[in-house]
Amino acid sequence: MDRRKFIALVSSGVAATQQASAFSLPTLGEANAAAAFKPRKRQGPPNVILMICDDLGFGDLGCYGSKLPTPNLDRMASEGMRFTRFNAGHPICSASRAALLTGRYGHRCGTTGAFGPNAKSGTSTDETLLSDLFHAGGYRTKAIGKWHLGDLPQYLPTSRGFDSFYGVPYSVDMYPLPLMRDTTKLETEADRALLTPRYTEEAVKFIDESDAAPFFLYLGFSYPHELAVASERFRGKTQFGNVGDAIAEIDWSAGEILRAVERKGLSSDTLILFTSDHGPWYQGCPGMLRGRKASTFEGGFRVPLLAQWHGTIAPGKVIEEPCSNLDVLPSMVAMCGLKLPEKPLDGVDISPLLLGSGKAIETRPRIYFSAMGNGGLDVHCIRKGDWKLRVAQGINGEVYLNDRMTGAKESAWLQNPELYNLALDPAESYSVAKSHPEMVAELLRDLEELMPSFPPRVVAEYAKLKLKPGDSSTPAGASPRPYAYVDPYASKGA
Repeated sequence: MDRRKFIALVSSGVAATQQASAFSLPTLGEANAAAAFKPRKRQGPPNVILMICDDLGFGDLGCYGSKLPTPNLDRMASEGMRFTRFNAGHPICSASRAALLTGRYGHRCGTTGAFGPNAKSGTSTDETLLSDLFHAGGYRTKAIGKWHLGDLPQYLPTSRGFDSFYGVPYSVDMYPLPLMRDTTKLETEADRALLTPRYTEEAVKFIDESDAAPFFLYLGFSYPHELAVASERFRGKTQFGNVGDAIAEIDWSAGEILRAVERKGLSSDTLILFTSDHGPWYQGCPGMLRGRKASTFEGGFRVPLLAQWHGTIAPGKVIEEPCSNLDVLPSMVAMCGLKLPEKPLDGVDISPLLLGSGKAIETRPRIYFSAMGNGGLDVHCIRKGDWKLRVAQGINGEVYLNDRMTGAKESAWLQNPELYNLALDPAESYSVAKSHPEMVAELLRDLEELMPSFPPRVVAEYAKLKLKPGDSSTPAGASPRPYAYVDPYASKGA
């Protein structure tokens, strides 16, 4: 997009914001309302700050119904936009982050789960990351916090479009956990209790040192991933345990970043996004959704997304359209005048939602890959709009908690697929497959059309999965029976 088209697009968003202000402003304080409508200081693309948590659940923030104290993020929601049906691209760390930064499923990028320390591979180097696009577009780029797309030099941020990096290469439950600057290890074993304040200090410094050039700041919080911990300042303060304290410190950090942007006078020139990589692990809240991290139920996929851009994004807006972190890259391309990658994207441009232009967004089927068993290659679900079809389930999976397998490390094809209407039944409590056979057939066709576009290994495993049927008597919502089922009424001719 050239500058003229960009200015026209943003102007339409500003107009929509002003039109909605009569309804939105009473919910804000006068100072905050004034800040939300400050005119832009400069023309051209905005700065972008993208904050992503590790294992933050859909129900972990006050603005999503939690009792946890998250005043800064609640304020961000009231001054900006809150998405209620925003999904991760995968329910495990590395694959979700690959989806976010490439706009493509991790399975296309050699990223089907989570990379461990000293992994021999990472997210494919022939993939174009969002940071590559920003760097090529003249942005200053910086990555802070958790990375987790490979820890060999060619996979680290400074080889993937970022000018600099300060953080850790993977999750806090992995050892050793070095604190790094660029490719240099500052500490062999990082002080886990100080990660959030250290990330915050680095981010604020980067914002304070910003100049006329636009910047892209990617901040990957390491928490509330287990083992969650907060610095001494926040420890024991929330009455919600270690995870609650860690989330409260993330909220403080987000507040410091928002204040740094305001102090620098960049509020009207900066798009700020806050999200999570997937649902919560053993602790944390998925809201009223079924499943958790690693699960292909919504509790593993649905996450918060807050968006703020004073004067451009309407305050107090709630977006209920289904979206995904796959959509972030194409949306940033549209909003920031970046060049599209050469490879086809799985995400779609949702900038019309962010800018309030009223233009409809494309509805595209989404595939849910299972994180557990078979190297993360099994497909469990496909969703399109309000409809979600479950075609496979893990054998012996703890189905009411997670898709984690306690027995055989494999999945089975459901002979009776489960269909859920997520608009009416977000908790996936009632399969309506028998009532809507036409939708079951449509989603099965969509799945068959999509799968050949994936790498050969993924396609081959999909073909094998369909040859491993679960028992035909398995009821909707249950794990496939791992043994031959005998109908007790069969001998009676019932």
